[in-house]
Amino acid sequence: MSSCPARPARAERRERSATAPNRSGKERAAELKTSSRRGRGKGKAAADEKDVLSTIAKMPQPDRAIAEGLHVVITAEAPTLSPKLWDGMPAHARGGKVLCFFLSAQKDKTRYSTLGFSDQANLGDGTMWPTAYALTGLGEADEVAIRALVRKAVD
Repeated sequence: MSSCPARPARAERRERSATAPNRSGKERAAELKTSSRRGRGKGKAAADEKDVLSTIAKMPQPDRAIAEGLHVVITAEAPTLSPKLWDGMPAHARGGKVLCFFLSAQKDKTRYSTLGFSDQANLGDGTMWPTAYALTGLGEADEVAIRALVRKAVD
């Protein structure tokens, strides 16, 4: 008899290999495929926003409330930005390039959600500046600060 443990079943091995980065890559590939099928124009923009709202609606609380609040604040402060999915998460883009994005705490298995800004955002001030903000809730003071950040980012 062999003292080696039995090899896991194929399905179990597949599940183990489906790590978060792999799943994220698969989600991104699906997003790109869907986006290329939609083409360009108002129909694509409406479909992208519908995808974002659907993704937010599927989030568990408190991430859903934070994402909904961020979407309202960002679309109000920067109506020129287009909502879209980015790695399966809500984001807002200018000219097809992501400017700001939301990362779910529960999806990423972290203790806080994140509002992040890409290099497309005009937040640079000096030689160092923050590009991501931890969120455990979204109060009035937070909304005021986020409004200011979004205004600065799109200038």
